[in-house]
Amino acid sequence: MNAPKNIAPPVDAASSTGPLASEIENTEQPSRCGLVAIVGKPNVGKSTLLNALVGQKISIVSRKAQTTRHRITGMRTEGAVQYVFVDTPGFQTLHGNALNKSLNKTVVGAVADVDLILFVVEAGSFTGADEKVLSLLGKDIPVMLIANKLDNVKQRAELAPWLKGMQAKYPFVEFVPLSAKNPKDVLHLLQVCGRYLPEQDFWYDPEELTDRSEKFLASELVREKLFRLTGDELPYTSTVVIEQFAEEPPQRKGQKRLLRIAATIIVERDGHKAMVIGDKGERIKRIGMEARQELETLADAKVFLELWVKVRSGWADDEARVRSFGYE
Repeated sequence: MNAPKNIAPPVDAASSTGPLASEIENTEQPSRCGLVAIVGKPNVGKSTLLNALVGQKISIVSRKAQTTRHRITGMRTEGAVQYVFVDTPGFQTLHGNALNKSLNKTVVGAVADVDLILFVVEAGSFTGADEKVLSLLGKDIPVMLIANKLDNVKQRAELAPWLKGMQAKYPFVEFVPLSAKNPKDVLHLLQVCGRYLPEQDFWYDPEELTDRSEKFLASELVREKLFRLTGDELPYTSTVVIEQFAEEPPQRKGQKRLLRIAATIIVERDGHKAMVIGDKGERIKRIGMEARQELETLADAKVFLELWVKVRSGWADDEARVRSFGYE
């Protein structure tokens, strides 16, 4: 599937004059291309890291666990290297419903056939949930330990004993401490990753950023705004289904194309429906406005977005309904 239309490439990837390209591009070197899986427990910053590595937002972000529910692929091409990053849901250990089983299946599938794995943890921390994810990783694929949220560590010297303990747990090929919000840290990680990718032709056009469609991004952006504007009040099992997605070409020269989108927010209780709608419909209006504005920027199009809310009790425990809502 092609990248969403008209999504601009990241600034530094748009030409060979970017700071990273000038460092790693070498026309005499054979091209490298490979799959890099980003794995970890919920809320360690995997989606933030993916967006930073690609140079463009393609994966939604919120404080709520289980925000990422699909395997999302993002591409970045720098000189002779094409990185194909795969973001995965956080591995779920607390609940065994049909939705979480689907999410975990996605994680296991993503790490089975890649060239490199980025195992993301919070710098200085290693919990039972981290241990569970680590146990999924085989020894045949190189694994880097990515110590994210480095900006939260007050004393960097404290990382030395922690790192020694981590090295005893698994034969990591590299240790990369970083903050996904620091561009220099991200560029350094790109350089390190490039060394582990096989010599082969590019899989995608250098201008492509993701294999996900605009329709998919629309549903994800609505879900992101839903979670952000309801906070911890709304259960993670709420989801978004696109009922209609139509594109209309520009009517006159200089106008942008129009995307007409109708989406349904699925919740499990009447009380949750009232929460999403808000007083006099103010909350759902804001969800729609913020999702529409961001999608217009990403897709470079005019967007007309309609939102409804429906109650579907117990859908997350129903395997057939989980699949009907687009989960594997």
